[in-house]
Amino acid sequence: MSVQRIASRYAKSLLDLAVDQNKLERILEDVQSFQEVSKIRDFKLMIKSPVIHAAKKADIMTKLFGDKYDKLTMAFLHILCTKNREAYLPEIAAEYIDQYKKLKRISEVKIISANPLSDAAVKAIHDKLKSSSYTNDNVVITTEVDPGLIGGFVIQFDDKLYDASIANKLNDLRKEFDENLYISQIMAR
Repeated sequence: MSVQRIASRYAKSLLDLAVDQNKLERILEDVQSFQEVSKIRDFKLMIKSPVIHAAKKADIMTKLFGDKYDKLTMAFLHILCTKNREAYLPEIAAEYIDQYKKLKRISEVKIISANPLSDAAVKAIHDKLKSSSYTNDNVVITTEVDPGLIGGFVIQFDDKLYDASIANKLNDLRKEFDENLYISQIMAR
């Protein structure tokens, strides 16, 4: 079975349990916390290691997270260890967050601009995106500054990209000159 399929199934199970027990937000906090911890190289190597026994991994996770995480999250982590699926925990965490966003109808939008955007500009883009059919009901915007764009902005969300930057327009113009359509049309006469 593929990693994506395993992650999707376990994340869905945890999400369903969280909804049933009315702990959706609490479990999300635990999963986000776990996702941050799993970026630490030593921890990631430990959960992926076939040499360390699953019971030892479960014991380590209990010592690390037992007093911080909800009982449901801890039970879930122990189930994964007993089923030898602990190596997929980072993927399961990422999938849980994605499924949570789909359930709550949250669209994450990233705006990259050449200069910092004013609050009014961000709000105008937010309102435009929220009223469009491309995003969900809840739009969460993050901004980033990239002087390499020269001017304008780039909007990224889901699998969509809207590039209204000067750098992109200059690149398009450069391609047009490389094709040299005007000279080829003169030569054809």
